[in-house]
Amino acid sequence: MGEGSEARKGSAELRGLTSREAALRLRKYGSNALEEERVSTLLRLLGYFWGPIPWMIEVAAVLSAVVQHWADFWIIVGLLIFNAAVGFWQEYTAGNAVEALKKQLAHRAKVLRDGKWQEIDASALVPGDVIRVRLGDVIPADVKILQGDYLSVDQSALTGESLPVTVREGDTAYSGTVAKQGEVVAEVVATGKDTRFGKTARLVEQARTVSHFQKAVLTIGDYLIYVSLALVAVLLLQQLHRGSPWLDLIQFALILTVASIPVAMPAVLSMTMAVGAAALSRKKAIVTRLESIEEMASMDVLCSDKTGTLTQNRLTLGEIKVLRAASPQEVLVAAALASRAEDRDAIDQAVLDGLEDQGALRRYRVSAFVPFDPVRKRTEATVEDEAGRAFQVAKGAPQVIMGMSALTAEERRQVQEAVDAFAAEGYRALGVARREVGEGKWTFLGVLSLFDPPQEDSAETIARAEAYGVHVKMVTGDNLAIAAQIARKLGLGDNLLPASRLPLDPKGGLGAGDGEAVERADGFAEVFPEHKFAIVKLLQARGHITGMTGDGVNDAPALKQADVGVAVSGATDAARAAADLVLTEPGLSVIISAIEEARRIFGRMHAYAVYRISETIRIMFFVVGAMMAFDFYPITAIMIILLAFLNDVPIMTIAYDRTRAEQRPVSWQMHQVITVATAMGVVGVVGSFGMLLIAMDWLKLDVAQIQTYVFLKMAVAGHLVLFVGRTKGHFWERPWPAPVVVWSAVVTKLAATLLAAYGFGLITPITWPEIALVWGYSVVSAVVTDFVKVEVYRHMGHEVRRHRHFLARLARPLHAFGGRR
Repeated sequence: MGEGSEARKGSAELRGLTSREAALRLRKYGSNALEEERVSTLLRLLGYFWGPIPWMIEVAAVLSAVVQHWADFWIIVGLLIFNAAVGFWQEYTAGNAVEALKKQLAHRAKVLRDGKWQEIDASALVPGDVIRVRLGDVIPADVKILQGDYLSVDQSALTGESLPVTVREGDTAYSGTVAKQGEVVAEVVATGKDTRFGKTARLVEQARTVSHFQKAVLTIGDYLIYVSLALVAVLLLQQLHRGSPWLDLIQFALILTVASIPVAMPAVLSMTMAVGAAALSRKKAIVTRLESIEEMASMDVLCSDKTGTLTQNRLTLGEIKVLRAASPQEVLVAAALASRAEDRDAIDQAVLDGLEDQGALRRYRVSAFVPFDPVRKRTEATVEDEAGRAFQVAKGAPQVIMGMSALTAEERRQVQEAVDAFAAEGYRALGVARREVGEGKWTFLGVLSLFDPPQEDSAETIARAEAYGVHVKMVTGDNLAIAAQIARKLGLGDNLLPASRLPLDPKGGLGAGDGEAVERADGFAEVFPEHKFAIVKLLQARGHITGMTGDGVNDAPALKQADVGVAVSGATDAARAAADLVLTEPGLSVIISAIEEARRIFGRMHAYAVYRISETIRIMFFVVGAMMAFDFYPITAIMIILLAFLNDVPIMTIAYDRTRAEQRPVSWQMHQVITVATAMGVVGVVGSFGMLLIAMDWLKLDVAQIQTYVFLKMAVAGHLVLFVGRTKGHFWERPWPAPVVVWSAVVTKLAATLLAAYGFGLITPITWPEIALVWGYSVVSAVVTDFVKVEVYRHMGHEVRRHRHFLARLARPLHAFGGRR
């Protein structure tokens, strides 16, 4: 709080600051604005060429240039640029969350400076300034109310509370919230980064997550590179010992190394996600970060904001308790007459919308209206009916209306029971009364209940999410009773924790001891943005892939921190900028479609990873092994480049393949991926050696023909391995491959077959019977590989189930011991 403020608190005369005082404090406290570190567009773009994945591709490009294979070099450079362009474009279109937060702040403020009221830029406000806040104003800083009856403030965007709150003299109102009713004079107590709004923005900047997609690409890339380098080193040592020409050998080894580095893998996986993002956009879900698609497939916890996400953020009329009225409709008409649509008050609007007969009000004329204020806690209207008889109606806090009315002890008990019952359900209660003009006491007509109803599809969406293995947790700023009422309606469970049960440490986090309670909770109530942020971080620390949905400024930090941040329809700019997925139509059902699509996309990426690892092992081990065993090149350098082109470029059609959406969350089980792919690769190596022996010992081909023979076998088998690896079951089971995948295989294998038959000056041709033998052998080899793959998956599945069963048996006595203790 600014200097000299204590002297002004109790004074009716407000002087404010002088310009000189304000200038000194501006230097001390800084501008009333959110500061951010800006990075130039060029540096951001260059950043996509720096890092483990770009290094892997750049090494391959350098090696290609060293051996002067310029066609290969330009293909690799093109893939590098493609990867960088996709990443940069996604970041560029995602926008900036802090910049969006700035738009929520007030731009001008009415301030008392040099003894007179003047309008200044809100960024020039300093602690100690005296400002005036009126209906419709965005509050420009954190302020303490000095004068004025009250101010009704909508702070749902900041705290998540569904109803406006009332602040009076001595209370605090927060920067970025909106004045809905009243007028006050207030003193600025915090500006810029020190406001609650500024702390929210700081949380957004702190939010960081590491992409599991990038980890998976690096793991696969490292495995292939290490295997390839080890094999190339063995080959070089063995061939140099035999006296092979070292220049030719090194050139061949470099080309073999380039072929083994999965340069196309990031591009293929990025394209697969980009195609999936386009499919999601047609389902009204806009992806702003491609890697989030993979995270969505793995998501097992979804933290959902309540107001505006699970609920409609619109007060709705509930049950009506009748006391002295003839019918519920009489209570409602009286309440509607004590409401005014032009005030745009949420409660008035709910009452007016609840009228069954909207024409009922035309029979009356309102001659006087007293709006709600927090002191009187009611609205009143003087009304004339069609016969010219005048009467008054009032609606407001039940205790106030009861105090105005003539009630017996029994009637008071009935009203209080109704109010308590509504409160237990999380409903807001309104008393309604009427009196004839000139009479003293009012007649208590009844009690209305109001609530924020759930979205129509929320309950169904939550049930479907649970069926897909995603546990939904509600996170809201509303009180525990309201949260419990919504949780019951949506079938979320009744284990709800208030924020008071989750104390934050000095760094704004939750203790490790809170982990189990947070994991077991079905929801959280009365939370602030820092609680949402801390809950997401704690769940992530405990190994959960965590999603977060929201629509307000208060949700932005948690949306940014979550593995999958989802901004729902109608979200603020700040929420959309912080999110990975932006929904463009109301409701959460789109999230289920997104989860299904994400798991299909993950299936495609998984299939490609298995294919790429097995293909590299098949080529590397066979080529190195054949050279060591038979002392000749089983395949030429140009054939390796042709294989890379025929197998990797058309493989991008996998982005359009048909896959099954798994029922449980999926993730990169790298041990499983590498084991299955290695087993398939070993089968391919054995098959290739068998093919080589047939060519040498049965067909008696010369070296040049053998090389063509081996080239065709590897080309034909390449896409057959993809068809084998794309599912965990047998390749002939549904879902069958998409037509584009089949035709890409047909076209590229036809090209390889024609090349083997006619040579075209690049390779030595072989006969059509020999080509037919290669095709038949490759198909049989693919079937054998398929059976091996299914058995490996089955064995690994048994191992996982046995491991889980062992842990479950181990946990039972531990739980029993904990219970006895």
